[in-house]
Amino acid sequence: MLIVADENIPFAQTLFPSLGEVRTMAGRAITPEAVRDAGMLMVRSVTRVDRALLGESRVRFVGTATIGTDHIDLDWLAERGIGFASAPGSNAESVAQYVAAALACCAGRLGRRLSECSLGIVGVGHCGGRVERIARALGLEVRLCDPPLARQSGLEKYRPLDELLDCDFLTLHVPLTRHGEDPTWRLVDGALMDRISPRTVIVNASRGEVVDEPALEERLAAGRLAGAVLDAWAGEPRIRLSLLRRALLGTPHIAGYSYDGKVAGARMIYEAACRHLSAPIRAPELPLPPPPVGRIELSAAHRILDSVLAELVQTAYPIARDGADLLACAAEDADTMASAFDRCRKSYPLRREFAATQVRLSDAPPEASQRIRELGFTVIA
Repeated sequence: MLIVADENIPFAQTLFPSLGEVRTMAGRAITPEAVRDAGMLMVRSVTRVDRALLGESRVRFVGTATIGTDHIDLDWLAERGIGFASAPGSNAESVAQYVAAALACCAGRLGRRLSECSLGIVGVGHCGGRVERIARALGLEVRLCDPPLARQSGLEKYRPLDELLDCDFLTLHVPLTRHGEDPTWRLVDGALMDRISPRTVIVNASRGEVVDEPALEERLAAGRLAGAVLDAWAGEPRIRLSLLRRALLGTPHIAGYSYDGKVAGARMIYEAACRHLSAPIRAPELPLPPPPVGRIELSAAHRILDSVLAELVQTAYPIARDGADLLACAAEDADTMASAFDRCRKSYPLRREFAATQVRLSDAPPEASQRIRELGFTVIA
């Protein structure tokens, strides 16, 4: 059996050969011709999987090594009896750490202290729940909005969106949906932005279409919002260059790109494929490379702990580099910009999650070690 896999799925050539012949290629190069004779297809978010791609193929199972599934026509797969699996939660920690680094970076640029800021989290699932934990560890006041969870749980901690609009930061962690009780397409539109505090920074690491980008650009240009952190863009890879240049931080959809998250996603869809075929799961040990920053030693003497933690996060993940890399290859021509966007994703430098980094903090208050662990780091004496 032929298995076609996105070349950006790590260990594809290690995990899947027990199930068939593996052919890897760029996600945007996966065409109907490429999958015509395949029995399985393994993708990430850049490949649209629907009738147009698979209608003439032999594919009987599709796996996406991502949390989101809006690039998959799930109804059509079900109609055709094609098996499907995603990787919920696989890169949620990566996204949360991206948000932590972005908050620390932007707070510094705006001259704010995180412990004096508030964060509104819209969507408190796999990603949003982890963002809550990390944000509290950084000392932020946190407010939550998740209408489905509010209805299911009845908990008052889930507040209406209007009660988050005066937060210093508003971060989005929702799936992209156009229908149903809680559609998220252009959830943050011009009308909502006009009710948001001018101190607010909008953070979008979910899907680009959740935000009305022309309206956002207009309000940033007019100074009616404090800024935007954008990792997800409408129309990727043909993103709005003018909006990129106005953002406090713009990155090429890499919030979930930790190596740990990618490997977890690959393993999850491999195991799902084994179950689909009633085949034994024989995943070998997958060795992870050492982190770029393996150990950090800091002193908290005569310093506010919150500022030390913000420095710690930015030392482990210098997110400003990601923004600078995308800006450095930005181009006026839409096709050239699209190529640059994909090139930044493909050549994205190794990023390990915080757990791979050991931290020693001296002259620190008693609560420091616990807060560092809540950020995800490994604390050493």
